[in-house]
Amino acid sequence: MSDKIKFALALVVLAAGVAGFYLLSEQAAILRLLVVLLGVVLAALVMWKTEAGQRFFVFANESVVEAKKVVWPSRKETMQTTGAVFAFVVVMAIFLYLTDKSLEWVLYDLVLGWKKS
Repeated sequence: MSDKIKFALALVVLAAGVAGFYLLSEQAAILRLLVVLLGVVLAALVMWKTEAGQRFFVFANESVVEAKKVVWPSRKETMQTTGAVFAFVVVMAIFLYLTDKSLEWVLYDLVLGWKKS
C-alpha cells in the first residue's frame, strides 16, 4: 500500500514540475527548465524508494553492464558496412528505375499505343 502512495506522490511531484513550467511563463526560460528538472529529479527520488523503482534501477544497472560487454565495430568496419549499404541503395534505385521505365514502355507504347511524340 505504501508503494502505491509513493507512486502517486511521485506522479504529483512530476505533474507539479510540469505545471510550474506553465505557471512561470513570465519568468526566464532557465528558471522554467530548472522547475521541470527539479520535479523530475524529486519524482525519481520518490520512485526509487518503491519496490518497482528498485527493480527498475537494478534493471537499468544490469543494462549498463550488458552494454559495456558489447563489442562495437571499428571505424573501418563501420565505413565498409555503410559503403555496402549505399552501394545496395544505388543498385536498387537503378533497378527500380529501369523496371518502372520498362513497364511504362510496355503498357503505354505497346499495349495502349499511346506513343509519345
